[in-house]
Amino acid sequence: MKAVIYRRYGPPEVMQCVDLPRPEPAPGEVLVRVRATALNGSDYEILTGWPIYSRMWGWIRPKIGALGSDIAGVVEAVGQGVTAFSPGDAVMGDVFEKWGGLAEYACLPADLLIAKPAALSFEQAAAIPQSGLIALQAIGGDGKVGPGDDVLIVGAGGGGGVFAIQIAKMLGATVTAVDSAEKADLMRELGADRVIDFRKQDYTALPHRYDVILDFVSARPFFASRRTLKPGGRYMMVGAGLGRAMLGGIGGPLLSRFSDRWAGMFLWRRNTAELAEVTQLVASGQIRAVIERCWPLDEAAAAMAHLGAGRALGKVVVTMDG
Repeated sequence: MKAVIYRRYGPPEVMQCVDLPRPEPAPGEVLVRVRATALNGSDYEILTGWPIYSRMWGWIRPKIGALGSDIAGVVEAVGQGVTAFSPGDAVMGDVFEKWGGLAEYACLPADLLIAKPAALSFEQAAAIPQSGLIALQAIGGDGKVGPGDDVLIVGAGGGGGVFAIQIAKMLGATVTAVDSAEKADLMRELGADRVIDFRKQDYTALPHRYDVILDFVSARPFFASRRTLKPGGRYMMVGAGLGRAMLGGIGGPLLSRFSDRWAGMFLWRRNTAELAEVTQLVASGQIRAVIERCWPLDEAAAAMAHLGAGRALGKVVVTMDG
């Protein structure tokens, strides 16, 4: 089988397309013929080994072969003890910590997968898991967004941001979207009421205050972002460098105990029931998966470079069928 792997940390150029033996499923696993996999910021971090905490799967050299955790494909074989799926079933899921999506076949834990709705293409299905789940949990869950709330989404034109805009609007919120000017039309199309070009305006310096801030970029100072909240508001960092992550993950919640504003790291939780929920929102047409482009497997390095440069409009998807 063809697979795109990497043997050392570095830029996308270290990725190589090679031939590997087709794997066999262990007990509790299914062998999936991968049809599409979506790339996430976590893939890029684990490829480059930065921030430093992304090296927890190998401090000196990576122990991961093929990256890609958002997967959609067809079950080819099942391992011992698997009863939920049979060969021929179309499946999808987020297999973060297992990975393997940048390959024609992958052996994956069956309990991380759900059935792919027939209404969705494999490309659409692959675009949902991690980004869709983060948006659902952060906006509808931890953020407690409801009708009339003022929501700010930083990095709103990226993979998770496009879902967050739509879910916030579905819940009745007013949405301000922050990203580059090139993504403004898309963000408005998805429902954003206001758009801020981060190159021209600093949202923390503007007088407007928000009930919920979901920050996919974490480029502004932590305390400046926190001050942009209304009383009772919540600021959630999705990703950050080590220093900001520690400040957001430890200092923020401690400070929040003495304040009417909460600020800290958003902790995404893998949950197949919630994945099925957000997937059904897409399958029913209530929200949509935004895919900028599909790249063939042998151009996965170029797709990763495009993602890492921050230029992606929505999701970047790699397909096995070209």
